[in-house]
Amino acid sequence: MEDPNQTPEPASAPEPPVAPEPATVEPAMPEAVADAPAPAAGQAQLHPTGSALPPEELERLTSDIVTALKSVYDPEIPADIYELGLIYRVDVDDDRNLDIDMTLTAPGCPVAGEMPGWVENAVSLVPGVGNVTVNMVFDPPWTPDRMSDEARVALDWY
Repeated sequence: MEDPNQTPEPASAPEPPVAPEPATVEPAMPEAVADAPAPAAGQAQLHPTGSALPPEELERLTSDIVTALKSVYDPEIPADIYELGLIYRVDVDDDRNLDIDMTLTAPGCPVAGEMPGWVENAVSLVPGVGNVTVNMVFDPPWTPDRMSDEARVALDWY
């Protein structure tokens, strides 16, 4: 028997719909992305996790984004920022907007204020890409372990 003095619990509101996870550039390259350059340890690659974009479009975006990132160089180092391992993460949402986390070889780098703009400009030129946001992060700190073999050869660090 119910207690007439007890207040009934209100009905809970339905949970809002959950948006799918964006595709993310992760340290592990999916096998399906055959046209993109082979990743090196510590480098970021596109990892399609929960994206509504067709796999073939993600493959094309992956290749084109990596190509764009490889066109940006630190003016003091003869290797591109992708091979140096300065790109930590790239998220691609279903509207093809990009959110990029990158770092520098040193926080006091003279081009620290300019390099995110260079990355944004280069990646914005990729056909089909929407808005591009570049975030400068320093956690974890960059170390030479993030460099690809190509960067090590260019810098004679092997």
